[in-house]
Amino acid sequence: MTTDILVPLPSYDDVEVVVPAPDAGPGNWAGAASAVLVDGVFWLTWRVRRPLTDGRGVTVVVARSEDGVCFETVTQVHRDAFGAESFERPVLVPVPGLGWRLYLSCATPGSKHWWVDSLTAPTVEDLPSGRRQVVLAGDAHTGVKDPVVTAVDDGWEMWLCCHPLDEPGQEDRMTTRRLTSPDGLTWIDRGEVLAGRPGEWDARGARVAAVLPGSPLTVLYDGRADAAANWHETTGVARWDGTRLVPDDRPPIASPHSDGAFRYAAAVALPDGRTRFYVESARPDGAHDLVTCVR
Repeated sequence: MTTDILVPLPSYDDVEVVVPAPDAGPGNWAGAASAVLVDGVFWLTWRVRRPLTDGRGVTVVVARSEDGVCFETVTQVHRDAFGAESFERPVLVPVPGLGWRLYLSCATPGSKHWWVDSLTAPTVEDLPSGRRQVVLAGDAHTGVKDPVVTAVDDGWEMWLCCHPLDEPGQEDRMTTRRLTSPDGLTWIDRGEVLAGRPGEWDARGARVAAVLPGSPLTVLYDGRADAAANWHETTGVARWDGTRLVPDDRPPIASPHSDGAFRYAAAVALPDGRTRFYVESARPDGAHDLVTCVR
């Protein structure tokens, strides 16, 4: 499906680097970010990732900015505090009456399993010592990670990446499920809403990355054609048809460099009607920088 409805879309053109990769070369990535604009302040959280031989996702960083480009680190959380083998996408949201909540994607040591944990505190600075609660544990059949969390009229909505664990060696496959919650901690699973399409660029899996401003409900999602492209996803567009997210037929958005990765987009609606995007993007040496652009 392709429609002529105009929506803002990120691209590699004129991006600015917000957070450079922690080192040169493949496996060194800054990204998997989420962002929110609160009272004129941009809050950005991302995971710092090293190569497989050097520890994978080691920390989650939370930072603030007045202009959306130059960020000052406010706090960090290390994977050891959660007994996790790695971190993936974090999400920071303001919670009325409580302060702030940080959702964390945690890898279970020695397995392909993931779970979603959380920290809640009155201030962002207090998050590392905040109240911890497992949000979604996953199970023996499914690893869960990389949530996209938004406030809705009657509570919260989550788009959750799910990895089936039923076939050893095939755990990189992914689909997206939609969940709702009255409090952001207890979630009701509303079912699968997005999956890969056989024979297409997203055949191996599809993961919602960002909900775009406006209506109809439109999302950016990460996809890839095969297992070899794991960690090198590119970005597509899908729209809600009342039951599922239906991908556009347009080709995916990619980086022109190295592995082509252009993934984990986050979208922030600006007061002037434009949208600021943050995306994890491949650079020529194979590392991934966290970049931003406004559309």
